[in-house]
Amino acid sequence: MLDNHDATLLPGWLDDLADSGLASLVGLAGALREDQHAVAQGITTPYNSGVNEGRITDVKLQKRLMAGRAGVPLLRHRVVLMAHLRRRYADLSTDPCR
Repeated sequence: MLDNHDATLLPGWLDDLADSGLASLVGLAGALREDQHAVAQGITTPYNSGVNEGRITDVKLQKRLMAGRAGVPLLRHRVVLMAHLRRRYADLSTDPCR
């Protein structure tokens, strides 16, 4: 489904999960069914929020590491530094000449 961006198989897949007999998979099927329209939209759309989620994770990590030890200016500096390093390593991994 994810490779083809085709959500037509989603209802059958959710039925298979619900019929599996495993409590965690049955719970997952129920949770996905509650918002099935959004799940189908997420499967079919070419867009994702991965980059934003990565940045949010970076900010939360720095916030937890600093936990009241420093103020906003240092947090901002560290977050900008992390973004710069992520960009640099992304460039290195995509550039075959480096």
